[in-house]
Amino acid sequence: MSFAALAVAQVADFKPKAPLPPASPEQLAKIRRTSKDFEAQLMGQMLQPMFSGLSTDGEFDGGQAEGTYRGFMVEAMGKQMTRSGGLGISHTVEREMLKMQGLSEPVAQAGVTA
Repeated sequence: MSFAALAVAQVADFKPKAPLPPASPEQLAKIRRTSKDFEAQLMGQMLQPMFSGLSTDGEFDGGQAEGTYRGFMVEAMGKQMTRSGGLGISHTVEREMLKMQGLSEPVAQAGVTA
């Protein structure tokens, strides 16, 4: 049997899987929160090198306290950037998390958006 004939036979025998069950509102909310937290953490990690070389010992700098609390500031900046749209990866992470759990996004009702 040729490769082409084998491929045609396999396609002819293909039966689609049953659709995945939709996630409950509680599951979807938890997955969305987790995907947003992941994106915020990623944004904070990406911003960290931008602040790592700044000196804190000048006359008008924050001194040791600035160095101590800088990580919190960078984390807060990452969270705010994510709330403002971020990189847009939280949607992709959300879809993949749903797939990993064997779920699908609930179908939106006509005229209703999540």
